[in-house]
Amino acid sequence: MTGFIYTGLPARVVFGDGTLARVADEVDRLDVQRALILTTPAQHALGDAVAALLGARSAGVFSGAVMHTPIEVTTEAVTVLRELGADGVVAIGGGSTIGLGKAIAVRTGVHQLAIPTTYAGSEMTPILGETERGKKTTRRSLDILPETVIYDVELTLGLPTALSGTSGLNAIAHAVEALYAQDANPIIASFAEQGIAALARALPAIAAAPGDRAARHDALYGAWLCAVCLGSVGMALHHKLCHVLGGTFDLPHAETHSVILPHATAYNAPAAPDAMARIARALGADDAPGGLHDLSRAVGAPRSLAALGMPADGLDRAADLAVQTPYPNPRPIERAAIRALLARAFAGDRPS
Repeated sequence: MTGFIYTGLPARVVFGDGTLARVADEVDRLDVQRALILTTPAQHALGDAVAALLGARSAGVFSGAVMHTPIEVTTEAVTVLRELGADGVVAIGGGSTIGLGKAIAVRTGVHQLAIPTTYAGSEMTPILGETERGKKTTRRSLDILPETVIYDVELTLGLPTALSGTSGLNAIAHAVEALYAQDANPIIASFAEQGIAALARALPAIAAAPGDRAARHDALYGAWLCAVCLGSVGMALHHKLCHVLGGTFDLPHAETHSVILPHATAYNAPAAPDAMARIARALGADDAPGGLHDLSRAVGAPRSLAALGMPADGLDRAADLAVQTPYPNPRPIERAAIRALLARAFAGDRPS
């Protein structure tokens, strides 16, 4: 074994069934006196439920979180936080809501507690992606990382099957890239393979029986492992492409990850054979890109950018942006090859 560097992230994780009931205790543990609860507009009722559990420690609910964390929404939320005198945030929802909590915390220094209801994984990372004037950028800092995360399997039981599949594939993408990241290490590789395997088992079972509690437990556990991977090592081509497509063309986050993942994996396959072997083994597949494509089909996820509303005349612009300030990647980033990758993803072809 060669030498490596591994840095553990300082986050507290509460995992189980019915753990939402512990939210007041966890807010007390952070010594937060007044917490602003964050949700999307569709999950306002869930925010109200958290407010009821917090009682006097609730400062109110801000339900304006949206995809890709636009700067203007964060500015509005920070204003509300200060007007209400809140000294902490509780973000309950998917990546959009948790991203807003991180954006508020890094600007104000308040404590944050995250309660994910999807498998997106943002809650375990010191990474923030924000959008301003149609461009999505990312930054990394421990000031961005939530101090506490509550995983409650019960909160995922009502997650629609379509979103379960795409959110789970989004999580798998974190682990796939961790296996060939520039700063990959054997600890994270072990997490990645376990996380992919857990989700590969769980997602088809959820598609067949959404209320399967054992499958939901596996999926949330796998998503946590994959999220640790994303937070611990760097990103590569897959995430760069998804940031370009989401930030520039406002494509839905999880669905974009689902479409791009098999194609980005195929692009890197010749340069990362050990990673591909681990991915294929975790999937129970003959090859990694094909196995990811087949898993996407098995869970009913969209498999083409066209189906997500990507304009055909935007492929050249996407390719141009993808080769600007590229993330470290095992295979060199070549504009013509990236344009061909995007064309296959646009059409929904099997990866090659």
